[in-house]
Order: sequence, then C-alpha cells, then structure tokens
Amino acid sequence: MTLQQEMKKGLLALQKGEVAGYEVYNKLAEIEKNPENRRILKAIASEEWAHSRLFQTYTQEEAKANPLYVWFMVLVSRIFGLTFGLKLLEKVEARTDEYWRWADAVPEMEDIVRDEEAHERKLIEMIDEEKLSYMSSVVLGLNDALVELTGALAGFTLSIQNSRTIALMGLITGISASFSMAASEYLSTKSENQKDVDPKRAAFYTGIAYVFTVFLLVLPFFLLSQYIVALLVTVLMAILIIALFNYYITVVKEVPFRGRFMEMAGISVGVALISFLIGFLVQRYFGLDI
Repeated sequence: MTLQQEMKKGLLALQKGEVAGYEVYNKLAEIEKNPENRRILKAIASEEWAHSRLFQTYTQEEAKANPLYVWFMVLVSRIFGLTFGLKLLEKVEARTDEYWRWADAVPEMEDIVRDEEAHERKLIEMIDEEKLSYMSSVVLGLNDALVELTGALAGFTLSIQNSRTIALMGLITGISASFSMAASEYLSTKSENQKDVDPKRAAFYTGIAYVFTVFLLVLPFFLLSQYIVALLVTVLMAILIIALFNYYITVVKEVPFRGRFMEMAGISVGVALISFLIGFLVQRYFGLDI
C-alpha cells in the first residue's frame, strides 16, 4: 500500500467517524425535549458534519456511518442518560493520534482537533440532565445495598443453609432497608435545602437504586438450590455491579476507574467475608438450623 493509499484509508476512517457522530447527535436532537439541550446537540452535529465534509474533499468519497453503531449509541444515551452517551461517544472518537498522523496532509487538522478536544467537550458540559443532579442519591442506594445486603446474605448462608429461606429473608431485609434509606435521603436532602435537588426525587432515586440492587443480589438464591454456590454467584454479581457502575461514573465524571472500583469491591467482599464468618460461628455454637 502506497503512502497516498494509506493516507486516503486513514482519512476515510476519520470521515466515517465524523459522519457517525453527526447522525448520533442529530437523532438525539430530534428526540430531546429540552430546547437548550437540543440546541447544543444540533451545534455539535453541525461541527461533526463540517469535519466530515472537509475530509471528503481529500478522500473524494462519500462515507456512510454504520447504522448498527448509530442505533447502539442512541440506545445507550436513552437508557443511561444523555451525558453518559455523549461522553462515551467522545471517548470512542478520541483518537487524536490518528488525526495528528495526517496533519501535514490536512492543514485544517489543528482546527478539527481543537473542536474535538475543546469546543465539543464544553458543549457537552453544558447539557442539563436531571439524572446527574441525583447521582449522589443513586450512589448512596447502590453502595448501601451492595455492602449491607451482600454482608447479610453471607451471614444468612451458613446460619440458615437453605437457599429459598435465605432469598426470602434477604428480600424482606433489602426492601425494608430501601424504605429506610429513602426516608433518610429525603430528610438529609431536605435539611441541606439544595435548590436544584428535590428531596422527594432524591429519595425515589435512592430507593429505586437500592431495590434494583437487592433483586439482583437475591436472585441467585431463588434460582440455585446450592446455597454456597448461590452466595458465590451473588458476590460475583456484586463485583459486576460495582464494575459497571464505576465505569459509568468514570465516563460521566471523568475520574479514574481502578481506585474507585477496588475500594468499593474491597469493602463489599470484606463485609461479606466477616458476615460469612459470623454466620458460621452462629451455626456452629448456637446450632441454628432452619
């Protein structure tokens, strides 16, 4: 492959990425209800389209986006929030080394990179999204459910030794705790008197996050008769939830993944081990057998 052919192939790949970005931003703008957010999305889409047209002057080819990729990115943005979807898209597109590789051949490349790294990032930061205002409430619900219920289920496992009974006790414990956590979050948020946070919504997000985590952690005990195996699956489920949630935070807040993940996973597994030991001692010395 000659240098000319290699350059054309590289620029065509960048052109396709810009077209894909344009289509994603445009589709999100069409379904966005917030007028200001819609304006921002259209502004970014316009920049992506301008970049793709510029690359086309060099490639002399019409590039088309992968429809499956566009559909997936729009779906992710709808499910996990606009900010997460947009930052994930920018993360996927952030191949500045590929842009700079052809900077000598494309004099306008510096302006394109500046748009990609600065302007579009600033526009994304301007997105007003309710979910981010209540992120701390979701964190509270998830953290407490992961630590408390994983520990409770580990403690129940050896002291009770019956998967169905453990599942029912875990479910009752978890749902009761979710109401308690939601009420605490409501009172805490109300006392802080934050203008952009509604105490009722904060309580709702905390409770929903807690209940959702409870169902996932209890599910293995409903499905598996071997209580030890069910506990192992629950612990793995907890680690997976922690990994996914921390990846979400990493993308949205742009913070390191490893440290947050290791800390949360270490606390949850540590509490589970201590609770498991307590359950073993209760079963051995008190002879509790249900």
